[in-house]
Amino acid sequence: MKIERGGCPSFYSKILFHFKLITESTIRALVAEKIEDTEYYLLSVDIRPGNVINVELESMGPVSISDCVDISRQIEHNLDREAEDFSLQVSSPGLDKPLRDYRQYIKNIGRELKIKRQDDSEIQGELLKADTEKIEVKETKKVRVDGKSKKEIVEINHVLAYSDIKQAKIIITFK
Repeated sequence: MKIERGGCPSFYSKILFHFKLITESTIRALVAEKIEDTEYYLLSVDIRPGNVINVELESMGPVSISDCVDISRQIEHNLDREAEDFSLQVSSPGLDKPLRDYRQYIKNIGRELKIKRQDDSEIQGELLKADTEKIEVKETKKVRVDGKSKKEIVEINHVLAYSDIKQAKIIITFK
């Protein structure tokens, strides 16, 4: 087998020529095609070594298992396992995952959040408002008021730009 300087054997060239890489943009395009004109939006696509593909869908309402299955089939039927094997998981983000998109904040108005700010300070309170740029959270806490022996409950409204938020998670309560 003849190898020229800086080259590779012709056998390897043929393998590389036929090797089709699964890309994030390919997955995003396949999902976009399926969810167009629906309430769903793509939250994230993650492709790890070995072609382990994780897709997270979200909507303003609940994300059903059958909808995840439909998206999974859309992706699987448009990728060639003969050319490249892959593992695929399509899901909605769990309640334990941080909020990452302004639409998730809008969806969760009225819920309790725990927010870690960029300066690492924390706020815990009810999400009152959310739009494309900022949120408003009502924090309720006990503070000592000058001249009084007991702590009093005080409500503080915080308006935060998304750029000020390092992480926000929903506090799960069972009532």
